Amino acid sequence: MATMKQVAERAGVSTTTVSHVLNNTRAVSEDVKERVRTAMAEMRYIPSAVARSLKNDKTHTIGMMIPNNTNPYFAELIQGIEDASFKQGYNVILCNAYDDTRKQSAYLQVLMEKRIDGLILVASGADDELSSRLQHQPIPTVLVDREVEGVEADFVEADHEEGGYLATKYLIDLGHKDIACVSGPIDLLPSRARVEGYLRALKEAGLRFRLDYLVRSDFTSEGGFQAFKQLLAMPKPPSAIFASNDLMAIGGICAASAAGVRVPEQLSVVGYDDIALASFTTPPLTTMAQPKYEMGALTARVLLDRVSGPTLPLRREMLHTQLVVRQSTARLA
Repeated sequence: MATMKQVAERAGVSTTTVSHVLNNTRAVSEDVKERVRTAMAEMRYIPSAVARSLKNDKTHTIGMMIPNNTNPYFAELIQGIEDASFKQGYNVILCNAYDDTRKQSAYLQVLMEKRIDGLILVASGADDELSSRLQHQPIPTVLVDREVEGVEADFVEADHEEGGYLATKYLIDLGHKDIACVSGPIDLLPSRARVEGYLRALKEAGLRFRLDYLVRSDFTSEGGFQAFKQLLAMPKPPSAIFASNDLMAIGGICAASAAGVRVPEQLSVVGYDDIALASFTTPPLTTMAQPKYEMGALTARVLLDRVSGPTLPLRREMLHTQLVVRQSTARLA
């Protein structure tokens, strides 16, 4: 790999002049600029981002931490973040914690060592180490979906309570009264909020909440499969199930098929997120659509506003969900 010294020798200038051309830190004649740029192109010279950041105090790099990249929801969120960041000249370094708080803290240290200009965090749960790092690292941060106790930062989320409410109300409007909920982990704010919406819809309709109709699992297809299997084995199984994300709903539809339960003739299913796969399940999944791409783009804009204006008031942005009706739900016969 070519060095700055070798570029300078080929261009017939000093290494200091090459540095000024790269960083635009001093006026250099157009003739000299052209010679330096030609030498860099011929030698395939790649400037050191770390060295330039030490001079300019900016790397034009954003760090992003997500809980689990196996969930397609995050892919669409990331696309919005990357597109909005790229338009403003920023790159994104992505770290995947695999729902492990220890790995989350380790990757956070790695991102800080990369001298990122800002951080987007979808927390895999919180611990004292994470809170401490975020409180003591002077780096602009935007939290997405999940707040971290003790950390004051910009926050972007969808209205999960509203989404749970609308999903359950839709099932009630179809005539269902025995409605179960397959929820995500209780320690995650989106899980709790979606359950709160489910409970509000039941209460508003005068329907009794059954504790055994609320089953908690993780946000995976396997988790949904096992939760649906448990519900469908009950003496009086539900006629409808609201699943807290699409992966759980898709796993649940597989469990229904394995149990000989037809969807939607015998069981109506509503998911949450509207991942791309939801349109191609059998049957296609009715779900609450989160504005994933828009949320990602907004998150990037909020973070870059914070990078350029660190003293601006903290922002809390909430986006709305929308019901998408497909073929996994039907009116109760």
